Amino acid sequence: MGLPLLSFIIFTPVAGAAVLMFLRGDDAVRWTALGVTILDLALCIAMLAGFDTTTHEMQFTEKRPWVPALGITYALGIDGISALFVFLTALLGSICVLASWVAIDRKVKAFMVSLLSMQALMLGVFCALDLFLFYVFFEAMLIPMFLIIGVWGGEGRIYAAFKFFLYTLAGSLLFLIGVIVLYFNGGETFDILALTAQDLPFPVQSWLFFAFLIAFAVKVPMFPVHTWLPDAHVEAPTAGSIILAGVLLKMGAYGFLRFSLPMLPEASVYYSTLMLSLSALAIVYGGLLALAQDDLKKLVAYSSISHMGFVTMGIFALNLRGLQGGILQMFNHGVTTGALFLFVGLIYERTHTRSIADYGGLMKAAPVYTAFLALFTLSSMALPGTNSFVGELLVLSGGFAANLAIGAAAVLGALLGAAYLLGMYRKVALGPASVGVRFKIRDVNARELAATLPLAVLVLWVGLYPKPFLGIIDVSVKHLLAQVHDKGSGP
Repeated sequence: MGLPLLSFIIFTPVAGAAVLMFLRGDDAVRWTALGVTILDLALCIAMLAGFDTTTHEMQFTEKRPWVPALGITYALGIDGISALFVFLTALLGSICVLASWVAIDRKVKAFMVSLLSMQALMLGVFCALDLFLFYVFFEAMLIPMFLIIGVWGGEGRIYAAFKFFLYTLAGSLLFLIGVIVLYFNGGETFDILALTAQDLPFPVQSWLFFAFLIAFAVKVPMFPVHTWLPDAHVEAPTAGSIILAGVLLKMGAYGFLRFSLPMLPEASVYYSTLMLSLSALAIVYGGLLALAQDDLKKLVAYSSISHMGFVTMGIFALNLRGLQGGILQMFNHGVTTGALFLFVGLIYERTHTRSIADYGGLMKAAPVYTAFLALFTLSSMALPGTNSFVGELLVLSGGFAANLAIGAAAVLGALLGAAYLLGMYRKVALGPASVGVRFKIRDVNARELAATLPLAVLVLWVGLYPKPFLGIIDVSVKHLLAQVHDKGSGP
């Protein structure tokens, strides 16, 4: 159409945030923020409708000079690897506004401005085709997320916000050093596609691989740089937890896909066993920690460490099934874990407790809530017919093909997932009646149902008919694998 669609997608939330600054009244702010996020989602759906699944080339590209003296450009584009996450980010933005409708009752305008700013920056990360532009988006995300946790979080919000900020800032600084090294060793360009075509010496690749590893591992987060995540999740408001689980954790895995594999193929192949081992450790470690939790939010937070371990395992299996599963599981995790954090937030609004021991008999008190919670719980444990089953099956298939022992460890992690998720659901929904006795609660209302239904639809759609989603990523994944295997024979 000749329209700068990706710029519209990125800057619609920015324009919305600017409009909010001039509004009076919390209801006007809420409705305007919701309208902006729905408009942005509509643009993303239009983008997917016009997406060509038969090519690995970047689509909807835009390129304009920004800092010509340094070769920095405002360059945007998406391929099959990034398209799903642009859509997911916009979808979760709308859900975050709905989830915050009642939960955020102070400084509503500032919160919605922070939320829309965060959405714009996250969209920019997935669309950037200039390394410097990517870094700007990647780093700037810290500011609104820091505010969302630090201003609207729980009692320990200041500690959690600073811990989140310092961990991710340290990783980002290493990434910046890596960007500078890559610039001078890659022909003094920040063009991501041009840098991908370079053939860097293995020592340079090796150094950059570990610089990027630390930066992206903090975001994923991988063991042992994961300790900021439970604190951030527990203290963040519901919308903050949804953003963290649904999108922010994907930034690290996306960095591996966009930079480590195509730009550093020899190092990626050479260190793939190390990455598979760290992934298996995260899967089991996260599962064991989740099994020990009594706090609902901490349980879901530690489960994210385990589930993101499946993602990195699929990526560094370096085969078609593993890579397809890893990318699909990134999307699935955003849907399912975002939904679980939404439901933890909904029940917390009613009871003001997150302790699993305080619940029981929820099925009688809130049957609709409990039915959706069952669906998302079964999805999280990868039951056949749900979205996570497809992704996890592909990851395990690729993991076993890459390394038998690593695949076996991942199966143990999947069993742990079933244990802690079914244990949680049994206590909360089916245990001795506590809800309705200690707490007088209502079932989900129309607003909450509107936030829930799109996620439930995606759980079943991907689970029962994954072909459209795999079709979006298929050609780009095959091209990425060809790049890695053509140049990744090792030192």
